[in-house]
Amino acid sequence: MNFQQLEYIVAVERHRHFVTAAEHCYVTQATLSMMIKKLEEELNTKIFDRSKQPVVPTENGTKIIEQAKVILKEAERLKSISDAEQVAAVGELRVGIIPTLAPYLLPLFLKNFLKNHPKIKLQISELTTDVIIERIKHNQLDAGILAIPLSDPDLVEKPLFTEEFVIYSSQKMLSAKKKYLLPTDLDPDRLWLLEEGHCLRNQVINLCELKLNERNLHQFDLSASSIETLKKVVEMNEGITILPQLSLSGLNKKQLQNTRQFKSPVPVRQIGLICFRYFVKEKLLAALSESIITTLPESMLSDKGKMVIDI
Repeated sequence: MNFQQLEYIVAVERHRHFVTAAEHCYVTQATLSMMIKKLEEELNTKIFDRSKQPVVPTENGTKIIEQAKVILKEAERLKSISDAEQVAAVGELRVGIIPTLAPYLLPLFLKNFLKNHPKIKLQISELTTDVIIERIKHNQLDAGILAIPLSDPDLVEKPLFTEEFVIYSSQKMLSAKKKYLLPTDLDPDRLWLLEEGHCLRNQVINLCELKLNERNLHQFDLSASSIETLKKVVEMNEGITILPQLSLSGLNKKQLQNTRQFKSPVPVRQIGLICFRYFVKEKLLAALSESIITTLPESMLSDKGKMVIDI
């Protein structure tokens, strides 16, 4: 048994095709098949059911592949220990960031981060929470910037800051008498949400205790994929939505008049940096974390008077 064989069975499980897996491993299909066959003989079990297309792991094979992933991650950790002891932060850092945060957070810290850490190769992908988690676990990403807590035993969470939720509405929908509102002040039938798959959608539902099946359908219905789309729809249809604080940065004076704050304790989402529990590039993550925190106001770094909304 060797690491190559473990890499091959993980590749086949991922691509569900021997030829495609061989291409991604830069070997011939015959070599890959032979090495997997030898591993099956050594373990005295079938790892893949070759009679099915696409190929699938057997019940026992699934367990073997999951253990192979753990072994390969540990091997990578062993190789990285010496690199992690370097004085300077050096290397590649692959980071996923959720779409409701990326357009507003990246412009704040990215330029200075690249300037201050020229030896870090930063690769950013804008992805939903579920995709970020999956790619971290499959070693396709090193870290993620997203809403926490996730309570996943395979992941380490490092809180960065809190971001207030703010009400955004057309003037006709806002009460001039109320500067601060409660979630119960909002008309659920007028509330516009992001499409499913965004953690922000779940938090708004939890904050307002929405029962979606009891809402009246709009004449015009929309599954918005971005905060910018939500803003436009609210302005056009005299509706309401709930936005995270950083997304207000591009609003003009007239649009800012369409915002209202929630009463204390202010509902917030907690933003954190996540990585796999055995991740060893601590210096790179520390550099990224510091760059983000130093660009934010002190009020976003405190939990006082705030209520974190579940995802």
